[in-house]
Amino acid sequence: MFRNVTFGQYYPADSILHKLDPRCKLMGVFVFIISVFVFGNIASFFLISLFLVTAIILSRVPVSFMLRGMRPVLFILIITVFFNLIFTPGMEVFAVGILHFTDRGIISACRMFVRLSYLVVGTSILTLTTTPNSLTDGMESLFSPLSRVKVPVHEIALMMSIALRFIPILSEEAVKIMRAQESRGADFTSGNIIKRTKNMVPLLVPLFVSAFRRADELSLAMEARGYRGGKRTRLNPLRTGKREVIGYIILAAYLAGVILAGRYVHLGDIIF
Repeated sequence: MFRNVTFGQYYPADSILHKLDPRCKLMGVFVFIISVFVFGNIASFFLISLFLVTAIILSRVPVSFMLRGMRPVLFILIITVFFNLIFTPGMEVFAVGILHFTDRGIISACRMFVRLSYLVVGTSILTLTTTPNSLTDGMESLFSPLSRVKVPVHEIALMMSIALRFIPILSEEAVKIMRAQESRGADFTSGNIIKRTKNMVPLLVPLFVSAFRRADELSLAMEARGYRGGKRTRLNPLRTGKREVIGYIILAAYLAGVILAGRYVHLGDIIF
């Protein structure tokens, strides 16, 4: 599972999305999340799918590498789909023992599966095409108006950036610990899911120790270099160019199209 964690990693490539201002990409993810949760029919679902596929193509990140990040959340997706199937009331379609599956339950389960899958892939595109430093600068710039009401914007952005950076680092550390324990006779693959979960417990203690040790080393390194936070100058200040203006226009048109398609376009009155 830990070998398949791609969220928080940066994939270097020469693409339009890699060169785009991080603020524009953050707004794009925000707009995409809104559209995923407001779409209500096949027409809006088609626009959202087209937008996501276009973003994947423009990122030049291998699809196999991007979809690999779905494996760690696959169990959560299955549980979510299962509960939507059996607990959503409606007209019964078929039954398996004491479990009754309804038409609304099937539609709700499909909708939830698509939404969660799109959210994972959409947010992964952001981290795969944006370095942690650029992501920090973008978040700080977007939330800078909150600093007028004494909100520590820089510190919050820095913490979020460090948290994203630690995800792949801790996943690599977990893989190393698993290999070390497997060489000493530990078994993490055999048995049912309950047994494998119990076998993961001895992995948590050294993983937490490693996380705290890395956090302590990071804080000492920042202090030794005189880090003080607050208003800081940047080597490469963020600038909004023609590429970003076109991006904002596309995002506005995309969101308007999804909302209009969800309200006024009905393809056979199929609600998704």
